[in-house]
Amino acid sequence: YLQLPADLTKMHLTDNPHPQVTHVPSSQSGCSIASDSGSSSLSDIYQATESEMGDVDLTGLPEAPVDSEDEEEEEDEDIDRTSDPLLGRDVVRECLEKEPADKTDDDIEQLLEFMHQLPAFANMTMSVRRELCSVMIFEVVEQAGAIILEDGQELDSWYVILNGTVEITYPDGKSESLCMGNSFGITPSLDKQYMNGVVRTKVDDCQFVCIAQQDYWRILNHVEKNTHKVEEEGEIVMVKEHRELDRSGTRKGHIVIKATPERLIMHLIEEHSIVDPTYIEDFLLTYRTFLTSPLEVGNKLLEWFTVDSLRDKVTRVVLLWVNNHFNDFEGDPAMTRFLEEFEKHLEDTKMKGHLRLLNIACAAKAKWRQITLQKPSRDSPLFFSLLGGSDKGFGIFVETVEMGSKAAEAGLKRGDQV
Repeated sequence: YLQLPADLTKMHLTDNPHPQVTHVPSSQSGCSIASDSGSSSLSDIYQATESEMGDVDLTGLPEAPVDSEDEEEEEDEDIDRTSDPLLGRDVVRECLEKEPADKTDDDIEQLLEFMHQLPAFANMTMSVRRELCSVMIFEVVEQAGAIILEDGQELDSWYVILNGTVEITYPDGKSESLCMGNSFGITPSLDKQYMNGVVRTKVDDCQFVCIAQQDYWRILNHVEKNTHKVEEEGEIVMVKEHRELDRSGTRKGHIVIKATPERLIMHLIEEHSIVDPTYIEDFLLTYRTFLTSPLEVGNKLLEWFTVDSLRDKVTRVVLLWVNNHFNDFEGDPAMTRFLEEFEKHLEDTKMKGHLRLLNIACAAKAKWRQITLQKPSRDSPLFFSLLGGSDKGFGIFVETVEMGSKAAEAGLKRGDQV
């Protein structure tokens, strides 16, 4: 493999190290490169695109006995068992059936993974969900038609349905059905509360988790201490939640849970907490849901690039963007121009190592395309210039394309390799 420039050998474009990277032939997609953060770094792309795996010589190796059909059938059965979707539910049920005091950190994480998918927990912060998972109690009502709560009965718990359906019949005769993920019972208050209507099961094997009123009130009313609100000109522009990734207290910090679009863009170049190491990747994956155009981000990055202290951070964002979402640039002329302008900035500031990584990422992610350019006569100008060739020792590339020309309209771009 060719080595990275000396000043970039320690550079990681994701916050987690990559202890093991699968290198693929350059003929395969760069997306095949696996990493523990879910997206490949530019150093991985560099090595993958610069290397070729030759044919492996297998001569001289001893032959191994082939497994018998019985062994293959046993392996198939093992695979079937591990891929059974009910297996995950069994693990969750084991965690649920434990007393709150006996639940381990792993048990709570299993419950958290399952509970966050339910509508009842949808609008809660991660710390609130985790606290609720640590105190919840599992209950099962096996018979359909069983009354869970009578009309006027004093409430002492909040219930979430995990399986089955219940029906609430109100005193005025109206009824309502609740299914998996719905909740009923007390509100987060210490006041005495009474059931309005009768709650009964509609099917067999209805399963619930129950959280006592005292715990429910305590957890939901202490959420404020776990959040930090950022205000500008009297308005809240960002809310961060304090999280601890383990009980040792070594991995804790604030993670952004909501903010205005402008503040989310600004956070790209701010320091990120140890519990929020993939903020940039998350932003680049989701910005389409709250921004009308990617140029809103691109223009800000170009503006920040002129500030010396922000230049490295801006470059890191652009490299991750190109590497993970190259379609944002390839299919948008305005974003292509942004990329060309950013490339010029790297050239002007002599950031040659970063410029090389940018070119490698573009080459690895770009797709083949066919362009037809018609000329009225043999002597008509091409409106683009080429660079390279066998005498230069590298391929033929498009060096410049005249803006607004037939070549530009046909889709020819600077940096295209012919």
